[in-house]
Amino acid sequence: MAWSVDRLGRSLQGLVAFLSDLHALRVDLFLHPRRIDTITPAGKAMFQMKGVFAEFERAMISERLKAGLSTGRAKGKKLGRPGLRPETEAAILCDLHGEAPASFRSLAAKHGVSVGTVHRLSRELNDEPL
Repeated sequence: MAWSVDRLGRSLQGLVAFLSDLHALRVDLFLHPRRIDTITPAGKAMFQMKGVFAEFERAMISERLKAGLSTGRAKGKKLGRPGLRPETEAAILCDLHGEAPASFRSLAAKHGVSVGTVHRLSRELNDEPL
């Protein structure tokens, strides 16, 4: 039993392959909210049609997302995660350069950043390649 066709695969080809793998194991699929049962020919057809529309919907979402990102870039908007605030970076570098530097994990917790960020700043401080 599954909730929705689009939760089972990303493409119609993948859904059909998944369904034939299930049938090879003598297992049938029942989609509860839509009452689609793949035992019947009508159920199989409906399963495939739902798969087509799920793939189409996913492609449309992707297309709109890419168009929105390119429009944002064209308007000069900064995309992605916000960068590290300069005062936070300076505080971490001071702590790394101190006489008795703390562990990367404790510095990350102290400044509210990831351990990877502290590692990166440490490498930059020591002129190591990223």
